[in-house]
Amino acid sequence: MAPATGLPQNSLTREVIAAFFEVYNYFKPGYLEAVYAGGLAIELRERGIVFRREARLEVLYKGRIAGIYRPDFLVEERLVLELKSCAVVGELDRRQLLNYLRVTSIPLGLLLHFGAEPNVHRVINTDRIPETKNLR
Repeated sequence: MAPATGLPQNSLTREVIAAFFEVYNYFKPGYLEAVYAGGLAIELRERGIVFRREARLEVLYKGRIAGIYRPDFLVEERLVLELKSCAVVGELDRRQLLNYLRVTSIPLGLLLHFGAEPNVHRVINTDRIPETKNLR
């Protein structure tokens, strides 16, 4: 299957997913999300991947800030990562990531699940909200 148009290159997503598994295999399940986020930050830096943690994303309404989101990682300004260390990832978790994607107009996000079994969920943004692309 060919990659969807406009999605981050496979090499970036492959490298991020490899970093996720490296961190998962090191820690195994059982830690809080903050520990996995710290490990992933170290691993991404070691791989030379540029990112921002908890970047401020402003949701605008008629040109004014209606809300603020802070995704776990914004990678190279073109891939959003959301980490979870709960028992089960559900639809609310996917919708949370989709909201981040809509605000940034970034087409792809990865929901990285540090659960009993490691799992990567790809979330694709098919609709964009005008007037909200705002990365600080």
